[in-house]
Amino acid sequence: MKPLIVIAGPTASGKTGLSIGLAKALDGEIVSADSMQIYKYMNIGTAKPTEEEREGIPHHMMDFLEPDVSFSVADYCEMAHRVIEEIHSRGKLPILVGGTGLYIDSLVNNVDFDVDDENHEIRKELEALAEKEGVEAVHNILKEIDPETAEKYHPNNLRRVIRGIEFYRVTGKRISDHAKEEKISRYNTVYFCIDWDREVLYDRINRRVDLMVDDGLVDEVKYLLSQGYDKSSTAMQGIGYKEFYGYLDGKKTLDETLDEIKQSSRRYAKRQLTWFRRNKDIHWLVPSSHMLEDALEIISATGIKRIHRK
Repeated sequence: MKPLIVIAGPTASGKTGLSIGLAKALDGEIVSADSMQIYKYMNIGTAKPTEEEREGIPHHMMDFLEPDVSFSVADYCEMAHRVIEEIHSRGKLPILVGGTGLYIDSLVNNVDFDVDDENHEIRKELEALAEKEGVEAVHNILKEIDPETAEKYHPNNLRRVIRGIEFYRVTGKRISDHAKEEKISRYNTVYFCIDWDREVLYDRINRRVDLMVDDGLVDEVKYLLSQGYDKSSTAMQGIGYKEFYGYLDGKKTLDETLDEIKQSSRRYAKRQLTWFRRNKDIHWLVPSSHMLEDALEIISATGIKRIHRK
C-alpha cells in the first residue's frame, strides 16, 4: 500500500497550517477533502487557502467545479484516487486535508460505489414533500432510518438529506453503514486531527467569520448571485452563503446574519468532531509551537516508506 497522510478535523482548527508544514518537510502535495472548496469563485466563505498561504505547495481537488454542479462522494473518490496516484508517480507524498469526513473515510476505506443506488422518482417525491411541508419533514425521515447521517447534515442541505433517504430506499442499507464497510484500502495511512478545547475552537470559528467579512465575504456572495448562482444552486446552500439571503433581501441585519453563520459553523464543527472521534486510528495533536515536530515523529515511527525529510 502506498503512503498517505490525512489531516482531518473541524472547521477553523488549523489544518491548513499543519498541512503546509508537513508538505514542506516531507516533499508533499496537498489533496483537498472539502466538499465546498471544490467550487469556483467561492474562496472566502469556504476558507480556501490563498496563494500566499499555500507557500508554493501544489494543491489539488480545489476550485474546479461550477457552483451549480452536483458532485457526489463517488465522483470525489474517483477523481481523488487518480490525483493521489499522479502524486505518487512523481515521487511526492500526498497529504489529504479537509473536514468532510464522508469524503475522507470513503476514499481511505476504498468504498465501492458501483451499486446502482439512484432513483429519480424517489428524489422528486422528496423534493415535493420539502416544498409542501418544509425541509424539516424530509430531514425527519432521514433521522428515522439513518440518524448518523441525519446528524451530519443540516435540514437545509436538502440534496444530501434526500441522497441518504434515496440510498436507503433503493439498497436497503444506510449510507453511513455503506461508507464504513470493510474494504481493502489502497493506502498506508497516518491520520491526524488537532485537539482544541471546544470553547477555544468555537472562539476561533467566531473570529474567522469576522475576518471573512473583513476580507470581502459579502461582496463574494453578491458576485455569485449576480452570476446566476442563486439559492437553488448546489454550493449556495453552504454555510456562509445561504445565511446572506435574508440580509440581502433586507430582512436581517448584518450582525444577525453573522451570528447565524457563527452558530451554524459551531454546530457543523460539533458534528465534524463527533464523526472523527469515532475513528480510533486518528492521532490527536495538542495545539502547540512543536505540533509539527510531534506529527513528524509519529509519521517516522510508523515506518512508512518513501517518506524523506528534506
